[in-house]
Amino acid sequence: MVEQAYYFNPWDPEFRANPYPHYPALLAGPPRVTILPGAPFALVARYRDAITVLRDHANFSSVGPPPPPDQYQGPFAGSKNVLNSDPPDHTRLRRLVSRDFTPRRIRELEPRIREIARTLVDKAAMRGEFDVMADLANILPVMVIAEMLGVPADKSAMFKDWSDRIIAAGNTIPGAPPPAEAVQALEALAEYFGGEIERRRRHPGADLVSALVAAHDDSDALSAGELLSFVSLLLIAGNETTTNLIGNGALALMHNPAQLEMLRREPAMLPRAIEEMLRYDGPVQSTARFPKSAVKLVDAEIPAGSIVVVVIAAANRDPAQFPDPERFDITRDPNDHLAFGEGIHFCIGAPLARMEANIAFSAMFERFARLRLRDPDAKLNYKGSYFLRGLDSLKVALD
Repeated sequence: MVEQAYYFNPWDPEFRANPYPHYPALLAGPPRVTILPGAPFALVARYRDAITVLRDHANFSSVGPPPPPDQYQGPFAGSKNVLNSDPPDHTRLRRLVSRDFTPRRIRELEPRIREIARTLVDKAAMRGEFDVMADLANILPVMVIAEMLGVPADKSAMFKDWSDRIIAAGNTIPGAPPPAEAVQALEALAEYFGGEIERRRRHPGADLVSALVAAHDDSDALSAGELLSFVSLLLIAGNETTTNLIGNGALALMHNPAQLEMLRREPAMLPRAIEEMLRYDGPVQSTARFPKSAVKLVDAEIPAGSIVVVVIAAANRDPAQFPDPERFDITRDPNDHLAFGEGIHFCIGAPLARMEANIAFSAMFERFARLRLRDPDAKLNYKGSYFLRGLDSLKVALD
């Protein structure tokens, strides 16, 4: 095998801890097709090429190959959701959930989100210590999505634990069995929401689970498996990415005190700052597509059966699209990043994530006169997987 000039191994803990130094080599050459253990992977890192793949659902499918018969299938085996489907299934499924992610519905949630955020930062202030992750970022998004789904607020910690264990299974080497703790979390999640779905059939409410149950019962728009998979996906996707946006964004600000001070002086810049957080160190590093037949991308022939890894975080630092891409700059404009994807799979929850982040940072700035790392030299630990990048802890000094 010819020695490669780059290194890409999402199952290497050191790579996961900081993949960014490895991306410039991917951006320096043409689209690359390489073989990683277990399957052929095509790495697509340039912004222009990432856009091409993400917009072309006809050639680059979101439906992966079926797992081997002896591999653990899980409670959602064979069920479609908006992430793993193509049209017409994707169109049908997205239409169902889009009713609860309209601009009007998002605006209606704002007062409650502000109330939750203020309560969380006030509790931290009373204790005299603040961990951005444990005290705010891990709690706010999961409480919001839980309330949208119509489940009790006191279940939020349990949901977050399940979500974290399922996401961490992304560190499993292809072909290896999933960790026992992830299997337990998946099955507990399915059991819980299976019960909730049955309760909504008997006693429907104004929540998202009830709306999806009604859609299923009225027109058979969702199969039973799709309904369960959809509700569970909403819980996980609805909290994990926003949690990581808040944590990664806070870290970027505290690593760049001049930008933080600029934002303090001009709080109206917060929406633009959030876009730069998403570009600079977004919550999603990569996503995958699956060509059903051989397809040519620029000068690379990608064979059918490949796993096309679109390295979103590398594309967001492509110097051909973003001048001085390694610099965190909250005044960057334009800033057409790919943190929420592109094409038909553009994140339906993007407006909610942006609003939650805006509210979270506003609450932090209003409550704390200064925000700085308690120990700038402390090693940062990242939880979850390479694909969903988020901090385990981010302790901040309040003096």
